[in-house]
Amino acid sequence: MRILYKIMPAAQWRAARACGVFEGSAADLKDGFIHLSTGRQMRGTAERHFAGQDGLVLVGFREEQLANLRWEASRGGDLFPHVYGAIDTALAVSEDLLPLENGVHRFPEGLA
Repeated sequence: MRILYKIMPAAQWRAARACGVFEGSAADLKDGFIHLSTGRQMRGTAERHFAGQDGLVLVGFREEQLANLRWEASRGGDLFPHVYGAIDTALAVSEDLLPLENGVHRFPEGLA
């Protein structure tokens, strides 16, 4: 069982939770799919797309529960998980804040 992660502003996740579905960030909507990362990829995603941003949350989903999941080449040819369509927020298996410490996000221990 692999966990795939989405980094987003905590307020955006709270709003999605309130309506029961996450339809994606502005970048996701523009690209036509929800960008996710593996445990190995999430730190690079945070550095590249969320550097210096506070108030973020890391939401985890079980790979096998995500409908319309595709693995597609992205930066450096690495395969990234993309979900085509919305994600039911009830599928979240973890929600962790990503506080900034000395300008760097502190990730929860033991994520992979």
